Amino acid sequence: MNNLSRRQVLAGTAVTLVASPFIMRRPAHAAEFSYKYANNLPVSHPMNIRAQEAADKIKAETGGRFELSIFPSSQLGSDTDTLSQLRSGAVEFFTLSGLILSTLVPAASINGIGFAFPDSATVWKAMDGDLGAHVRKQIEKSNLVAMEKIWDNGFRHITSSTKPIVAPDDLKNFKIRVPVSPLWTSMFTAFQSSPASINFNEVYSSLQTKVVEGQENPLAIISTAKLYEVQKYCSLTSHMWDGFWFLSNRRAWEALPDDIRTVVAKHINAAGLAERDDVAKLTETLQADLKTKGLEFNTPDPVPFRDALRKAGFYSEWKGKYGEEAWGLLEKVVGQLA
Repeated sequence: MNNLSRRQVLAGTAVTLVASPFIMRRPAHAAEFSYKYANNLPVSHPMNIRAQEAADKIKAETGGRFELSIFPSSQLGSDTDTLSQLRSGAVEFFTLSGLILSTLVPAASINGIGFAFPDSATVWKAMDGDLGAHVRKQIEKSNLVAMEKIWDNGFRHITSSTKPIVAPDDLKNFKIRVPVSPLWTSMFTAFQSSPASINFNEVYSSLQTKVVEGQENPLAIISTAKLYEVQKYCSLTSHMWDGFWFLSNRRAWEALPDDIRTVVAKHINAAGLAERDDVAKLTETLQADLKTKGLEFNTPDPVPFRDALRKAGFYSEWKGKYGEEAWGLLEKVVGQLA
């Protein structure tokens, strides 16, 4: 694979971000600790750009003792495969949506409750506060370590090759790809859709071959994964907020000396905050850019969708699954749902 240029400009944004080659580099002198970091996003996504910046800063500040090699675009396997590798220690770091992590840590999907968060400010109040702390404690019980700051994936929207989604009835019998996560399947089943759980590395082909009619993702992923090539409509539903926990294998994390752990955590968390800003700025301009690529946009009213979920018992069901403590921390920020 050809090396990418040192500087990349993300389409549609006025911010120039620095990108580096993502092929493993061979240092002149081997690092004391050489760790692998895997993710499922294209190299042009802010996640990979900011992660590479963090890797460079960590290497410099540790005097070359720690080197982080980045493997984007599911190079090391699907999300479920890589999660298994993370747990075994074959991969030391992995960023994963809490909604997919919920197959291992049920509480991790609570940030994705349908139509719960009205805006990003409310998201950060919850995820940088008590709700996020609660989820991190649950993650630790699975012998994984989650960095303090969750990275932004953004609000998710529904795309389709067949029709715009304007009201809940438009989702009836709609064949939609969802990640491998019970919460997604549950929500779209509540809308009487036909959800199909498909790993992200197979999304483009499943849309292209019409295995499914649509999918749902934030605008940044719709753009960087070029899903506009195989979709016609984008309905700005903002139905879920999704983020990436920056996870480490516990044994690998605890194998690092305290001083190196401190440096690694500092730069990864700082990179996560920078990535949040990047995604926000990118999202501001992406709708116009995606329109030029042929996507047709509409903005549905969220109230009928929330009412449909309430009527279907979706909120009551998941309140029972998460428990009073976690649900209380969510509603403390977003208001009553169930």
